[in-house]
Amino acid sequence: QVQMAESGGGLVQPGGSLRLSCALSGTRFIMSAVGWYRQAPGKQRELVASIIGGRRNYGDSVKGRFTISRDNAKNVAHLEMSNLKPEDTAVYFCNGRIGSENYWGQGTQVTVSS
Repeated sequence: QVQMAESGGGLVQPGGSLRLSCALSGTRFIMSAVGWYRQAPGKQRELVASIIGGRRNYGDSVKGRFTISRDNAKNVAHLEMSNLKPEDTAVYFCNGRIGSENYWGQGTQVTVSS
């Protein structure tokens, strides 16, 4: 019943920008933390960015290029991506935490290519 869903993925050229969004539905509670992760074929899922206790955290590979934000009242989060690189190509997943529960979306594909 409680579901996370991502959107906004697509094909973009190197150096371009893209905005991802995710929303958690089916609950009256507000996410205590939210994070964006990504996974490329054959690679481990890695943390891209998160907001925990109002603090923003970023993976080293995206610092200075990506910005995470959230709307607490709506259980919505965003990932603004700029200066995209081919190595950013991956399926991007959003995770929301409520208490001890983590809710994962189905992922949205981001492809950075000329």
